[in-house]
Amino acid sequence: MTAEQNIIYDVVGIGNALVDVLAKVSDKFLTERGLTKGSMTLVDAKTAGLIYNDMIAEREVSGGSVANTMAGLAALGNDCAFIGKVYDDELGQKFKRDIGRIGIDFETEPLLKGPATGRSIVLVTPDAERSMFTYLGAAKLLCAADIDENVIAMAKYVFLESYLWDFEDSKEALFKAAKLAQKHGRKVALTLCDVNYVVAHRNEMRPFIEEYVDLLFANENEIKALFDTQDLDVALDKIKSMIEIAAITRRNKGSVVVSGKIKTFVEAEKVEDVVDSSGAGDLYAAGFLHALLEDKPLGICALIGGIVASEVITHYGARPETSLKSLIRKKLMQYMQNS
Repeated sequence: MTAEQNIIYDVVGIGNALVDVLAKVSDKFLTERGLTKGSMTLVDAKTAGLIYNDMIAEREVSGGSVANTMAGLAALGNDCAFIGKVYDDELGQKFKRDIGRIGIDFETEPLLKGPATGRSIVLVTPDAERSMFTYLGAAKLLCAADIDENVIAMAKYVFLESYLWDFEDSKEALFKAAKLAQKHGRKVALTLCDVNYVVAHRNEMRPFIEEYVDLLFANENEIKALFDTQDLDVALDKIKSMIEIAAITRRNKGSVVVSGKIKTFVEAEKVEDVVDSSGAGDLYAAGFLHALLEDKPLGICALIGGIVASEVITHYGARPETSLKSLIRKKLMQYMQNS
Protein backbone atom coordinates (compact mmCIF):
# COMPACT_ATOMS: atom_id res chain seq x y z
CA MET A 1 0.00 0.00 0.00
CA THR A 2 1.38 3.42 -0.95
CA ALA A 3 1.57 6.33 1.47
CA GLU A 4 -1.31 8.06 -0.33
CA GLN A 5 -3.49 4.93 -0.24
CA ASN A 6 -2.95 4.79 3.52
CA ILE A 7 -4.67 8.16 4.07
CA ILE A 8 -8.17 8.03 5.56
CA TYR A 9 -8.26 11.42 7.35
CA ASP A 10 -8.06 14.87 5.87
CA VAL A 11 -6.98 16.34 9.21
CA VAL A 12 -6.07 14.99 12.63
CA GLY A 13 -6.33 17.67 15.33
CA ILE A 14 -4.40 17.57 18.59
CA GLY A 15 -5.27 19.96 21.40
CA ASN A 16 -7.00 20.67 24.68
CA ALA A 17 -10.30 18.84 25.11
CA LEU A 18 -12.55 21.29 26.96
CA VAL A 19 -16.20 22.01 27.59
CA ASP A 20 -17.07 25.69 27.18
CA VAL A 21 -19.47 27.30 29.64
CA LEU A 22 -20.81 30.51 28.09
CA ALA A 23 -22.37 33.52 29.78
CA LYS A 24 -23.22 37.14 28.90
CA VAL A 25 -21.73 39.64 31.35
CA SER A 26 -21.08 43.37 31.61
CA ASP A 27 -17.66 45.00 31.56
CA LYS A 28 -18.33 45.85 35.20
CA PHE A 29 -18.57 42.12 36.01
CA LEU A 30 -14.97 41.71 34.82
CA THR A 31 -13.52 44.81 36.46
CA GLU A 32 -15.15 44.13 39.82
CA ARG A 33 -13.45 40.73 39.94
CA GLY A 34 -10.14 41.84 38.48
CA LEU A 35 -10.62 39.60 35.44
CA THR A 36 -8.56 40.29 32.30
CA LYS A 37 -10.68 41.09 29.27
CA GLY A 38 -10.13 39.74 25.77
CA SER A 39 -7.66 36.91 26.32
CA MET A 40 -7.38 33.40 27.72
CA THR A 41 -6.34 33.13 31.38
CA LEU A 42 -5.54 29.84 33.09
CA VAL A 43 -7.23 29.43 36.47
CA ASP A 44 -7.34 26.73 39.12
CA ALA A 45 -10.45 24.75 40.00
CA LYS A 46 -11.29 27.03 42.95
CA THR A 47 -11.15 30.24 40.87
CA ALA A 48 -13.19 28.64 38.09
CA GLY A 49 -15.79 27.68 40.68
CA LEU A 50 -15.99 31.22 42.08
CA ILE A 51 -16.51 32.73 38.62
CA TYR A 52 -19.07 30.07 37.76
CA ASN A 53 -21.05 30.73 40.95
CA ASP A 54 -21.29 34.45 40.17
CA MET A 55 -22.55 34.11 36.59
CA ILE A 56 -25.66 32.80 34.88
CA ALA A 57 -24.59 30.10 32.42
CA GLU A 58 -26.25 30.34 29.01
CA ARG A 59 -24.88 27.19 27.42
CA GLU A 60 -22.46 24.31 27.84
CA VAL A 61 -20.86 23.12 24.62
CA SER A 62 -17.77 21.10 23.80
CA GLY A 63 -14.87 23.33 22.84
CA GLY A 64 -11.13 23.76 22.66
CA SER A 65 -9.40 25.63 19.82
CA VAL A 66 -8.38 22.73 17.59
CA ALA A 67 -11.50 20.75 18.48
CA ASN A 68 -13.58 23.70 17.21
CA THR A 69 -11.64 23.68 13.94
CA MET A 70 -12.25 19.94 13.59
CA ALA A 71 -15.98 20.56 14.14
CA GLY A 72 -15.97 23.15 11.36
CA LEU A 73 -14.13 20.80 9.01
CA ALA A 74 -16.54 17.97 9.79
CA ALA A 75 -19.47 20.28 9.04
CA LEU A 76 -17.86 20.98 5.67
CA GLY A 77 -17.62 17.25 4.90
CA ASN A 78 -13.98 16.55 5.76
CA ASP A 79 -12.89 13.35 7.49
CA CYS A 80 -11.27 14.20 10.83
CA ALA A 81 -9.94 12.71 14.03
CA PHE A 82 -9.11 14.40 17.32
CA ILE A 83 -6.60 13.59 20.04
CA GLY A 84 -7.12 15.18 23.46
CA LYS A 85 -7.54 14.22 27.11
CA VAL A 86 -10.71 14.12 29.22
CA TYR A 87 -11.60 12.51 32.52
CA ASP A 88 -14.26 9.80 32.58
CA ASP A 89 -16.83 12.11 34.18
CA GLU A 90 -20.04 13.80 33.03
CA LEU A 91 -18.29 16.57 31.10
CA GLY A 92 -15.81 14.12 29.60
CA GLN A 93 -18.64 11.92 28.38
CA LYS A 94 -20.39 14.99 26.98
CA PHE A 95 -17.26 15.96 25.05
CA LYS A 96 -16.97 12.44 23.61
CA ARG A 97 -20.67 12.35 22.64
CA ASP A 98 -20.59 15.80 21.05
CA ILE A 99 -17.50 15.18 18.96
CA GLY A 100 -18.67 11.71 17.92
CA ARG A 101 -22.11 12.98 16.93
CA ILE A 102 -20.58 15.25 14.27
CA GLY A 103 -18.52 12.43 12.80
CA ILE A 104 -15.07 13.02 14.31
CA ASP A 105 -13.10 9.98 15.49
CA PHE A 106 -11.99 10.41 19.11
CA GLU A 107 -10.27 7.38 20.59
CA THR A 108 -7.97 8.87 23.25
CA GLU A 109 -8.27 6.89 26.46
CA PRO A 110 -9.90 8.98 29.24
CA LEU A 111 -8.36 9.44 32.65
CA LEU A 112 -9.78 7.19 35.39
CA LYS A 113 -8.03 9.07 38.19
CA GLY A 114 -6.71 12.58 38.50
CA PRO A 115 -8.19 15.99 37.63
CA ALA A 116 -11.67 16.44 36.17
CA THR A 117 -12.38 17.23 32.51
CA GLY A 118 -11.22 20.74 31.65
CA ARG A 119 -13.65 23.58 31.14
CA SER A 120 -13.38 27.09 29.78
CA ILE A 121 -15.65 29.78 31.20
CA VAL A 122 -16.33 32.12 28.29
CA LEU A 123 -17.62 35.54 29.35
CA VAL A 124 -19.03 37.60 26.50
CA THR A 125 -19.37 41.37 26.98
CA PRO A 126 -21.82 43.60 25.04
CA ASP A 127 -19.12 44.47 22.47
CA ALA A 128 -18.99 40.72 21.56
CA GLU A 129 -15.47 40.41 22.98
CA ARG A 130 -14.88 37.11 24.66
CA SER A 131 -12.75 36.58 27.77
CA MET A 132 -11.84 33.01 28.65
CA PHE A 133 -10.96 31.63 32.07
CA THR A 134 -9.79 28.09 31.60
CA TYR A 135 -9.34 25.27 34.06
CA LEU A 136 -7.40 22.73 32.01
CA GLY A 137 -7.92 19.78 34.33
CA ALA A 138 -7.44 16.51 32.48
CA ALA A 139 -6.51 18.30 29.24
CA LYS A 140 -3.05 19.22 30.52
CA LEU A 141 -2.23 15.52 31.02
CA LEU A 142 -2.20 14.79 27.30
CA CYS A 143 1.16 13.12 26.74
CA ALA A 144 3.36 11.57 24.07
CA ALA A 145 1.89 8.11 24.77
CA ASP A 146 -1.50 9.44 23.54
CA ILE A 147 -0.08 10.19 20.06
CA ASP A 148 -0.78 7.17 17.86
CA GLU A 149 1.69 6.95 14.98
CA ASN A 150 -0.83 5.07 12.83
CA VAL A 151 -3.37 7.89 13.17
CA ILE A 152 -0.74 10.50 12.24
CA ALA A 153 0.30 8.46 9.22
CA MET A 154 -3.31 8.25 8.02
CA ALA A 155 -3.84 12.04 7.85
CA LYS A 156 -3.02 14.58 5.16
CA TYR A 157 -2.63 17.30 7.80
CA VAL A 158 -1.79 17.24 11.49
CA PHE A 159 -3.26 20.34 13.17
CA LEU A 160 -1.72 21.55 16.45
CA GLU A 161 -2.45 24.38 18.90
CA SER A 162 0.04 26.55 20.77
CA TYR A 163 -1.82 26.02 24.06
CA LEU A 164 0.01 22.66 24.25
CA TRP A 165 3.25 24.53 25.00
CA ASP A 166 2.32 25.26 28.61
CA PHE A 167 3.06 21.84 30.13
CA GLU A 168 5.97 19.48 29.51
CA ASP A 169 3.76 16.42 28.88
CA SER A 170 1.56 18.15 26.30
CA LYS A 171 4.56 19.84 24.71
CA GLU A 172 6.19 16.42 24.28
CA ALA A 173 2.98 15.24 22.62
CA LEU A 174 3.09 18.22 20.25
CA PHE A 175 6.71 17.57 19.27
CA LYS A 176 6.09 13.85 18.83
CA ALA A 177 3.15 14.50 16.52
CA ALA A 178 5.16 16.97 14.42
CA LYS A 179 8.11 14.61 14.10
CA LEU A 180 5.86 11.69 13.11
CA ALA A 181 4.09 13.85 10.54
CA GLN A 182 7.44 14.79 9.05
CA LYS A 183 8.55 11.14 9.11
CA HIS A 184 5.48 10.09 7.10
CA GLY A 185 5.56 13.06 4.72
CA ARG A 186 2.44 14.70 6.14
CA LYS A 187 1.75 18.42 6.44
CA VAL A 188 1.75 20.20 9.81
CA ALA A 189 -0.50 23.15 10.64
CA LEU A 190 -0.22 25.21 13.82
CA THR A 191 -2.57 27.81 15.28
CA LEU A 192 -1.05 30.35 17.67
CA CYS A 193 -4.26 30.72 19.75
CA ASP A 194 -3.41 33.52 22.18
CA VAL A 195 -0.96 36.43 22.26
CA ASN A 196 0.05 35.78 25.89
CA TYR A 197 1.14 32.25 25.02
CA VAL A 198 3.12 33.53 22.06
CA VAL A 199 4.98 36.06 24.24
CA ALA A 200 5.73 33.38 26.84
CA HIS A 201 7.00 30.77 24.39
CA ARG A 202 8.09 32.58 21.20
CA ASN A 203 11.77 31.75 21.60
CA GLU A 204 10.87 28.05 21.41
CA MET A 205 8.07 28.50 18.90
CA ARG A 206 10.13 30.14 16.17
CA PRO A 207 12.59 27.23 15.63
CA PHE A 208 9.72 24.74 15.94
CA ILE A 209 7.75 26.58 13.25
CA GLU A 210 10.76 26.79 10.96
CA GLU A 211 11.56 23.09 11.30
CA TYR A 212 8.12 21.47 11.32
CA VAL A 213 5.24 23.78 10.35
CA ASP A 214 3.92 24.06 6.78
CA LEU A 215 0.82 26.16 7.50
CA LEU A 216 0.52 28.75 10.28
CA PHE A 217 -2.66 30.42 11.52
CA ALA A 218 -2.46 33.53 13.71
CA ASN A 219 -4.15 36.84 14.25
CA GLU A 220 -2.36 40.14 13.70
CA ASN A 221 -1.33 40.59 17.32
CA GLU A 222 -0.05 37.03 17.61
CA ILE A 223 2.15 37.17 14.51
CA LYS A 224 3.63 40.50 15.66
CA ALA A 225 4.26 39.06 19.13
CA LEU A 226 6.00 36.04 17.59
CA PHE A 227 8.69 38.38 16.23
CA ASP A 228 8.51 40.96 19.02
CA THR A 229 7.52 43.80 16.69
CA GLN A 230 4.67 46.30 16.38
CA ASP A 231 5.03 46.37 12.59
CA LEU A 232 2.88 43.83 10.74
CA ASP A 233 4.95 44.13 7.56
CA VAL A 234 8.10 43.23 9.49
CA ALA A 235 6.38 40.15 10.94
CA LEU A 236 5.07 39.07 7.52
CA ASP A 237 8.51 39.44 5.95
CA LYS A 238 10.04 37.29 8.68
CA ILE A 239 7.45 34.51 8.54
CA LYS A 240 7.52 34.18 4.74
CA SER A 241 11.06 32.80 4.82
CA MET A 242 10.21 30.24 7.50
CA ILE A 243 7.20 28.31 6.20
CA GLU A 244 5.12 27.54 3.12
CA ILE A 245 1.91 29.41 4.03
CA ALA A 246 0.88 31.81 6.80
CA ALA A 247 -2.77 32.91 7.12
CA ILE A 248 -3.18 35.98 9.34
CA THR A 249 -6.61 37.23 10.45
CA ARG A 250 -7.13 40.96 11.08
CA ARG A 251 -10.65 41.20 12.55
CA ASN A 252 -12.68 43.74 10.52
CA LYS A 253 -9.73 44.24 8.15
CA GLY A 254 -10.09 40.69 6.84
CA SER A 255 -6.99 38.53 6.44
CA VAL A 256 -3.69 38.31 4.63
CA VAL A 257 -2.07 35.15 3.32
CA VAL A 258 1.69 35.02 2.84
CA SER A 259 3.35 32.44 0.61
CA GLY A 260 6.88 33.19 -0.52
CA LYS A 261 7.02 36.63 -2.07
CA ILE A 262 3.24 36.83 -2.58
CA LYS A 263 0.91 38.49 -0.09
CA THR A 264 -2.82 38.12 -0.72
CA PHE A 265 -5.18 40.50 1.10
CA VAL A 266 -8.84 39.54 1.48
CA GLU A 267 -11.57 41.81 2.86
CA ALA A 268 -13.60 40.81 5.90
CA GLU A 269 -17.12 39.49 5.53
CA LYS A 270 -19.76 42.05 6.45
CA VAL A 271 -21.70 40.93 9.54
CA GLU A 272 -24.57 43.11 10.72
CA ASP A 273 -24.82 41.84 14.27
CA VAL A 274 -21.70 40.40 15.90
CA VAL A 275 -22.86 38.47 18.97
CA ASP A 276 -19.80 36.52 20.16
CA SER A 277 -16.29 36.42 18.71
CA SER A 278 -15.54 33.03 20.30
CA GLY A 279 -14.17 30.59 17.76
CA ALA A 280 -13.81 33.07 14.88
CA GLY A 281 -10.16 32.18 14.34
CA ASP A 282 -10.84 28.47 14.82
CA LEU A 283 -13.56 28.47 12.16
CA TYR A 284 -11.51 30.65 9.79
CA ALA A 285 -8.88 27.89 9.97
CA ALA A 286 -11.55 25.28 9.20
CA GLY A 287 -12.76 27.10 6.09
CA PHE A 288 -9.22 27.83 4.91
CA LEU A 289 -8.07 24.23 5.38
CA HIS A 290 -11.20 22.85 3.72
CA ALA A 291 -10.55 24.94 0.62
CA LEU A 292 -6.82 24.18 0.66
CA LEU A 293 -7.57 20.44 0.72
CA GLU A 294 -9.62 21.02 -2.44
CA ASP A 295 -6.60 22.73 -4.07
CA LYS A 296 -8.27 26.13 -4.20
CA PRO A 297 -6.07 29.22 -4.73
CA LEU A 298 -4.90 30.84 -1.50
CA GLY A 299 -7.09 33.90 -1.99
CA ILE A 300 -10.16 31.67 -2.24
CA CYS A 301 -9.01 29.74 0.83
CA ALA A 302 -8.90 33.01 2.78
CA LEU A 303 -12.26 34.08 1.37
CA ILE A 304 -13.90 30.81 2.43
CA GLY A 305 -12.20 31.03 5.82
CA GLY A 306 -13.78 34.45 6.29
CA ILE A 307 -17.20 33.19 5.24
CA VAL A 308 -17.08 30.33 7.74
CA ALA A 309 -15.84 32.64 10.52
CA SER A 310 -18.68 35.05 9.77
CA GLU A 311 -21.23 32.38 10.69
CA VAL A 312 -19.87 31.58 14.13
CA ILE A 313 -19.76 35.20 15.34
CA THR A 314 -23.52 35.63 14.78
CA HIS A 315 -24.42 33.41 17.74
CA TYR A 316 -23.08 32.29 21.10
CA GLY A 317 -20.61 29.44 21.08
CA ALA A 318 -17.69 28.41 18.88
CA ARG A 319 -19.37 25.68 16.83
CA PRO A 320 -21.37 26.28 13.61
CA GLU A 321 -25.16 26.27 13.88
CA THR A 322 -26.14 26.55 10.21
CA SER A 323 -25.06 24.72 7.05
CA LEU A 324 -21.59 25.99 6.22
CA LYS A 325 -21.72 24.39 2.77
CA SER A 326 -24.91 26.26 1.91
CA LEU A 327 -23.50 29.51 3.28
CA ILE A 328 -20.34 29.20 1.18
CA ARG A 329 -22.33 28.43 -1.99
CA LYS A 330 -24.65 31.39 -1.37
CA LYS A 331 -21.81 33.83 -0.73
CA LEU A 332 -19.72 32.70 -3.70
CA MET A 333 -22.74 33.01 -6.03
CA GLN A 334 -23.32 36.55 -4.75
CA TYR A 335 -19.72 37.48 -5.43
CA MET A 336 -19.86 36.04 -8.94
CA GLN A 337 -23.07 37.94 -9.70
CA ASN A 338 -21.61 41.20 -8.41
CA SER A 339 -18.29 40.88 -10.19
